[in-house]
Formats: sequence, structure tokens, C-alpha cells
Amino acid sequence: MNEDRQSMTREERLAAKLRENLRRRKVQSREMENRTESAIEGEGLSKKEPPR
Repeated sequence: MNEDRQSMTREERLAAKLRENLRRRKVQSREMENRTESAIEGEGLSKKEPPR
């Protein structure tokens, strides 16, 4: 694998890093979306009126 990285041009290395970063950010975005949806659903189910 080291040989592959050494033979890659700078542009190819940068492109590969950008693809990795994009994949990572997409995963993070999906996780945040799921957390937000879960929180919204959880609030609707567990919210109670405060005692008077």
C-alpha cells in the first residue's frame, strides 16, 4: 500500500483525501439527522404538562 501512495501524484492524493473527507462528512450528517429526529420524537412522547 505504501508503494501505491508513493506512486500517486500529489493531485491524486488530494483527490483521494477529498473523497474520504466527503464520505466521513456524509456519515456525520446522517448521524446528526438521526439524533435530531430521535430527539424530536422523544420530546413528543415524553413531554408532560407541569403540575399547577
